[in-house]
Amino acid sequence: MDYITRDIISQDWITFLLVGCVVLYTITKYFYPLRFQEFILLPITNKYFLVQGKNNEIQHPFNIILFIAQIISVSLFIYLLISTTNPDLISANKWIFIQICTAYAGFVLVKYYLEKIISTVFSLESYINQYLYEKITYRNLLAMAIFLGNLVFFYILQPSLLVLLVFFGILILLNAVSMFYSYKTNGKLIFRNFFYFILYLCALEISPYFILYKVFIDGGGL
Repeated sequence: MDYITRDIISQDWITFLLVGCVVLYTITKYFYPLRFQEFILLPITNKYFLVQGKNNEIQHPFNIILFIAQIISVSLFIYLLISTTNPDLISANKWIFIQICTAYAGFVLVKYYLEKIISTVFSLESYINQYLYEKITYRNLLAMAIFLGNLVFFYILQPSLLVLLVFFGILILLNAVSMFYSYKTNGKLIFRNFFYFILYLCALEISPYFILYKVFIDGGGL
């Protein structure tokens, strides 16, 4: 009888990170049960923003813990995407996941503080804080979907590039819907400051992702 051999890549570190995400989500649910329940129900009701978002506590431990889980989940998905499109890069660079984590966290934090600076310059702190709070919350919620996707892709279904791109497209669509809802909620503010809003949209919501696309896609990063 002939046996077919295949290479098995150790995923112990991936398991450790995914278990870490479970621990982080468990901590938030245990210490902030009501907040977590309202957070999970965001696709159905905006009660979370009405109750928990009154003070725009972006640096609340609940948000910080979820942001850490977001970094892990998003970085793992990017790692999976790169391993599918460019496996040689994964083999040649054993530190690539750490680099992805650092780059993603740095990108999000730099973008966040730039938005804070701009809000201070134009005296829009209270409004921008509300918008940032909503955006961070929606991103944390999307990260939970990415976490579930990672579980499936790493341990149940070996995804093709098409499957990953479809999943990524769904995430982009959901993110666009959440941004539209946030813009709609703050419609009066946007209308009164329409010129600044367009500048903000082009400078901090469109151009950073365009630059990333040019660097990693057109530049051959993936």
